[in-house]
Amino acid sequence: MHDIVDLRSDTLTLPTPEMREAMARAEVGDDVWEEDPTVKRLEAMAAERLGKEAGLFVASGTMGNLVSVVSHTQAGQEVVLDLDSHIFNYEVAGSAVIGSVQMRPVKTARGFLAPEQVREALRPPNIHIPQTGLVCIENTHNRHGGTCCTPEEIGAVAAVAHGANVPVHLDGARLFNAAVALRRDAREFTRDVDSVTFCVSKGLGAPVGSVVCGSRAFITRARRVRKMVGGGMRQAGVIAAAGVVALETMVDRLAEDHANARRLAEGIAKLPGLTVDLQSVQTNIVIFGVQRPAGPSATQTATNEIVTGCAARKVKVHAIGPTSIRCVTHKDVDAEDIERALDALREITSRW
Repeated sequence: MHDIVDLRSDTLTLPTPEMREAMARAEVGDDVWEEDPTVKRLEAMAAERLGKEAGLFVASGTMGNLVSVVSHTQAGQEVVLDLDSHIFNYEVAGSAVIGSVQMRPVKTARGFLAPEQVREALRPPNIHIPQTGLVCIENTHNRHGGTCCTPEEIGAVAAVAHGANVPVHLDGARLFNAAVALRRDAREFTRDVDSVTFCVSKGLGAPVGSVVCGSRAFITRARRVRKMVGGGMRQAGVIAAAGVVALETMVDRLAEDHANARRLAEGIAKLPGLTVDLQSVQTNIVIFGVQRPAGPSATQTATNEIVTGCAARKVKVHAIGPTSIRCVTHKDVDAEDIERALDALREITSRW
């Protein structure tokens, strides 16, 4: 029984007792000197899980993406990615500021670039235009409600990019959610990409960190960029230990989060004034729309009413726009919490 049902994000998970114990007992060293045994263990474990040669522990998914983009590209190049991607929308333009690269966002149907879109976006040799330096994919896709793309879809995009000698980076912040949802080995999603980053601090439940994986040569470059952006964390084994436990114990249980998200979405779909695309609810994210017949102003008021009304009932949700609310299930939200959230929404919408 949780006092508060917090559905704002899976970044709000608390470390498990096993994680806390591992953190307290972690063997540590200076990671900038590559002497922290626990960090090394996490990096090796992550690389093995994703079929890559090496890994690099970083502070966050945002840092992982930044380090990857800068390591792949040169100043003045262009990065092709989805218009709704996390890298383009939520990472403070870090790649442009630090990497001096230009973004080329492409509008997609589900959040995933199609091969023909990549082919069209690749720049031809021309003195007047930037060179394409990188293609980025996000899986699962946050702004599209936790949708997944298949390994085959990733492979098709990678084939076009590699045909033009352009590398591919996978923002796999919630990659293991995709693997569990589609019942595929995580290596299948990463076999055709040149680098990948995933978070241990979201659904996997660790308090801090992400891991970047790729070839040894790529990770050598990425380690240097990590240092440049202040990511040398010294005795980082204290937090890496929780990541080790996360990979060992928390992946399979993601299916519970997916089941809770499905129950939440199906319940929301039955409520007046709320809309949800049930086909997009594949993992642990539910994005639902708010609609009021009186017009946009009334709809935004209703959205605010849901957020404040739920909070008053000890249920926290997050408005991602004037007419959209996002809910994310995680290990600290159980089936009973989902029913409490639905009860709160029923109470609020029953007055409309």
